[in-house]
Amino acid sequence: MEAVAKLNNYPTGPRKVRLLADVVRGMQVEKALAILEHHPQHAAVPLGKLLKSAINNWEQKNSGQSAADAGLVVKTVFVDGGRVLKRMRPAPQGRGYRVRKRSNHVTIIVDTKA
Repeated sequence: MEAVAKLNNYPTGPRKVRLLADVVRGMQVEKALAILEHHPQHAAVPLGKLLKSAINNWEQKNSGQSAADAGLVVKTVFVDGGRVLKRMRPAPQGRGYRVRKRSNHVTIIVDTKA
């Protein structure tokens, strides 16, 4: 039985988070947590928290069964673009450059190894 955890409107560009999502996808949960804990990239902290949340959701669904005993695997991770805050930055000769502050939505699904 799979469990889902979602993170909405995290203020980092989706491309940056997808780099980490590709590293963790398909990996055992304990190994993925260890990698995210020691990864230097900024998005590793919220992804680690989200993975812990997905593990807890799985444990609650399966009546308190331990995730370590079940051999949980990160089944899917996908990162979608969230809202974009549009700002203006002053530019030469009275113009304005558009600054797009991107955010993303991350969804993690964990499941036992099939």
